[in-house]
Amino acid sequence: MLLQPRDVPLGGIRAMRVSRTLPHRELPTVGAWCFLDQFGPQHTDMVVLPHPHTGLQTVTWPVQGEIHHRDSVGSDVVVKPGQLNLMTSGPGIAHSEISLGEAPLLHGLQLWVALPEAAAGNAAPAFEQHTDLPEYDGDGVRATVVVGELAGTTSPATTYSPLLGAQLDLERQRAATIALRPDFEHAVLVLTGRAAVAGTPLEPGLLLYLGTGRAELTLAAEDEDTTLFLLGGEPFPDDLVMWWNFVGRSHEDIVAAREEWERPGQERFGIVAGHGGDRIPAPPLPPLRLTPRRRRTTPPAN
Repeated sequence: MLLQPRDVPLGGIRAMRVSRTLPHRELPTVGAWCFLDQFGPQHTDMVVLPHPHTGLQTVTWPVQGEIHHRDSVGSDVVVKPGQLNLMTSGPGIAHSEISLGEAPLLHGLQLWVALPEAAAGNAAPAFEQHTDLPEYDGDGVRATVVVGELAGTTSPATTYSPLLGAQLDLERQRAATIALRPDFEHAVLVLTGRAAVAGTPLEPGLLLYLGTGRAELTLAAEDEDTTLFLLGGEPFPDDLVMWWNFVGRSHEDIVAAREEWERPGQERFGIVAGHGGDRIPAPPLPPLRLTPRRRRTTPPAN
């Protein structure tokens, strides 16, 4: 199943444009992955002022450009290509992300991982940066394991459910096969170049959903080196209510999070240093009851 992205603004008034593939009306999650934005490649400024999160982990994965991250647990770091920024919200955290340089060339991914219900309510807000991630080298393909485990290579990043995220770099005109866990569902996004993935021609921007029951994945690059991102995980068991920057289990979860972010002197999300009083205010809630996102089609099983 090929999923088309949609073009959306990121970061409020001074928004840059991003290509969003998850959540999709046909498919809300791949494993615990519940959100996938691709930004760039473009010369632009990323200015995402302090904003809140609940019920998730953020995964920032730059391919080009450097991003300055600050959050309400005191982190103040720069993430560079090949490095991972992983932030766990638990019941609440706030952060900002601002690119370095004037209209730099930016390209990368911003992903969310839904936390299981117990972790969403009880995990301590936290941040970790990994600057030396493990790699798996196959015949014609190199995999950087960002989170989880692939072919016996395991990332040090903290996870709360069985999960996989990996960048795959495939040499031009080369084919490769990677072993997968059949109990995981998987999806693949091309970042640069073009390739046939499981026999399906894939170009940048489209997300190919592969379903479960697949023990291996075949890749074949065309006439240029190709970079892909592989998502996987056990199908997520919970129905999620997602709105703005919040992931919850009910309409009431979202309403409470929004009200707290808008409350003067709030403590739930903390304060992001270095921005004065600048922040992104929560938009108005829609005039309806928020309901869980559910799959509209039966996912392919292979």
